[in-house]
Amino acid sequence: MGTFINGIERYFRQRSVLSNLIAINIAVFLILKIVGVFYTLFHSSPEYFFDLFKLPSDFEKLFFKSWTLVTYMFVHFDFWHILFNMLWLYWFGKIFLLFFLPKQMGGIYILGGLLGGVLFVLSYNFFPFFENMTYLGCLIGSSASVMAIVFAAAFYKKDFEIGLLFLGNIKIIYVALISLGIDLLSVTSLNAGGHLAHIGGAVIGIVFSGCMKNGIDITSWINKIIDLFVNLFTKKDNRMYVKYKRFESEYEYNARKNTSNEEIDKILDKIKKSGYGSLSAEEKKKLFDASKN
Repeated sequence: MGTFINGIERYFRQRSVLSNLIAINIAVFLILKIVGVFYTLFHSSPEYFFDLFKLPSDFEKLFFKSWTLVTYMFVHFDFWHILFNMLWLYWFGKIFLLFFLPKQMGGIYILGGLLGGVLFVLSYNFFPFFENMTYLGCLIGSSASVMAIVFAAAFYKKDFEIGLLFLGNIKIIYVALISLGIDLLSVTSLNAGGHLAHIGGAVIGIVFSGCMKNGIDITSWINKIIDLFVNLFTKKDNRMYVKYKRFESEYEYNARKNTSNEEIDKILDKIKKSGYGSLSAEEKKKLFDASKN
């Protein structure tokens, strides 16, 4: 048991984007639970306090609680709710980081939650099926954000396989598509809002992966906003720090190596056609550096 607890402690000491996201969700869950206990001790209902963080489907309520478009994605209903969401976030977050940068995970988490929330609100106000639920409807949970991460990884690297109990290895794209199919078939269920939000998160993940294949990062603007917000609460320290090099993932290494090989091949072709003297200083340096590897 001690080894298990030490492992968890070491994980959160890493202060990575993934561990920070999980830590924030757990911290918010515990704080709300503790507040709920105090309300109950004084024979009061904590619902009014909790409503400050839930995303309402009613436009009028949302107008006066616009911050809930962000807060809802860090709030969970009960233990099982947060447990399954955090497990999915951890498993697929690790896969996401094989192909993308940590900062992009923070951006896609927020974007997935935002589109999931917007789709939930719009659906409850424009589909006749939800007309009797609009005023009381609300949304909480990180599911939309997690779905964005799942689909970003799944559609970027469709052949990537994961091991599932009793099923063995299965391509991640199949896991994503099955999840999406369940959500599409469940938009009229008791948890319709949650399933609608999942679909919004999935769309953001697909768009993100497609844009990244074309060299476009749709999270850059939201990451700038996140950085500004974080800097407001972070004290600047003028002490000297040692900068450590981030280790490359296997995918990043192979991509860089392939690019380098293509450049060297072009230089060698140029030598064959025009001789070594035709090379620029930069091309000669690249050829020299490649000869040392």
